[in-house]
Amino acid sequence: MIDRYARKRMKELFAPSHRLDVWLEVEKAATRVLARQGIVEPENARLFLDSKVEPDIRRMEEIEEETRHDVIAFLTMVSEKLPQEARAILHFGMTSQDLVDTAQSLVLLDAVDLIYKDMERFMEILRIKALEHRKTLMVGRSHGIHGEPIVFGVKFLAWHSEFQRHTGRLKQARENMRVGKMSGAMGTAVHIAPDIESDILESLGLKPEDMATQVVSRDRHAELISMLALIGTTLEKIAVEIRHLQRTEVHEVEEPFRKGQKGSSAMPHKRNPIGTENISGLARLLRSYAQAAFENVALWHERDISHSSVERVILPDSFQLLDYMLDRLGEILENLVVYPERMRSNLDLTGGLVYSQSVLLALVKTGLSREKAYKIVQDAAMQTWSGEGSFRETLARHPDFPDGLVSSVLEKAFDPEQYMHNIDALYKRVLGE
Repeated sequence: MIDRYARKRMKELFAPSHRLDVWLEVEKAATRVLARQGIVEPENARLFLDSKVEPDIRRMEEIEEETRHDVIAFLTMVSEKLPQEARAILHFGMTSQDLVDTAQSLVLLDAVDLIYKDMERFMEILRIKALEHRKTLMVGRSHGIHGEPIVFGVKFLAWHSEFQRHTGRLKQARENMRVGKMSGAMGTAVHIAPDIESDILESLGLKPEDMATQVVSRDRHAELISMLALIGTTLEKIAVEIRHLQRTEVHEVEEPFRKGQKGSSAMPHKRNPIGTENISGLARLLRSYAQAAFENVALWHERDISHSSVERVILPDSFQLLDYMLDRLGEILENLVVYPERMRSNLDLTGGLVYSQSVLLALVKTGLSREKAYKIVQDAAMQTWSGEGSFRETLARHPDFPDGLVSSVLEKAFDPEQYMHNIDALYKRVLGE
């Protein structure tokens, strides 16, 4: 089911009030270590650290109207709430991006952790559906054309396997994003030494950017957003499959359609795959954010501000989009309507042509060359495509089909159960014992 609380949490992570809370947390972490090292006056630091300062967004906005600088407005707003002695030690030795990039990393790590929880729920739905449809026969398709029999569950199994890879990729991207900086205006650690920078960041659960400029390098952000886009693309892959299987001509599955739901203002009969279409559309938007994140990597010299406006959109939007997409598609899959009888009917739609490879191999086992066996099977298949009888019938009429082998060869070759004898091994490979 959709975890509405988790979505609320994700939205709150990127709320202005939370951003300022994290900024204040970073400022206090820096002051705490600087005071312990004797770089700032410990007593003045204590006045700041013990204060009950609460960020005042309205006051900060008033100041920013004049300063046109959000960090200066924040520091001024905080300073107004502190004793005079404590104001001098605030933001000591730091530049704006020391604060902003470090705090942003903390927010992004929390956001990734929420995505992890979403993914765990989604993968459990895939696992359950894979097991539920372990024996549900259907036709497999390539190029949109019937291929051979499969079981419906292997689709979920493949998606589950893909999400296992996403988990590893996202873990690596999270680790690469677990950085901050306290190395000053040009990244050269003039006012805060590297060992002290490490202490500050370690107290926040971060590590220092190996060699910062004025900013944390944006290749890290690009990697993270591209991982979110890749997960979203897999969600679209699943959504497209559901959309195809819901087409009237196929009608093997169907999105849940609630009582009172309407599909069309003009055609009352319509039951459209609107949820999965929504996922496909949002995946396109998510991929466009990955492109924007790549564009943010190349900044002028030690830093310009061209990335900032972009990140104010793509970072919160990317995480909230993926959070929503995982929840919505998870609910669709959890309540997916499946029609096994229609699957079996479609499996038989081509008059047995889906068993052509089994017939081919059976003939080869009798001693026929592969070339001759292939020609026999293809000739018969083309006659069946032309409406000249079922595949069994056209095979039996073929002049080169070996006498006396019709019943013994075809009985086994046309048995769909043969396509399931290694399914358990595939499930074990993906899901374990």
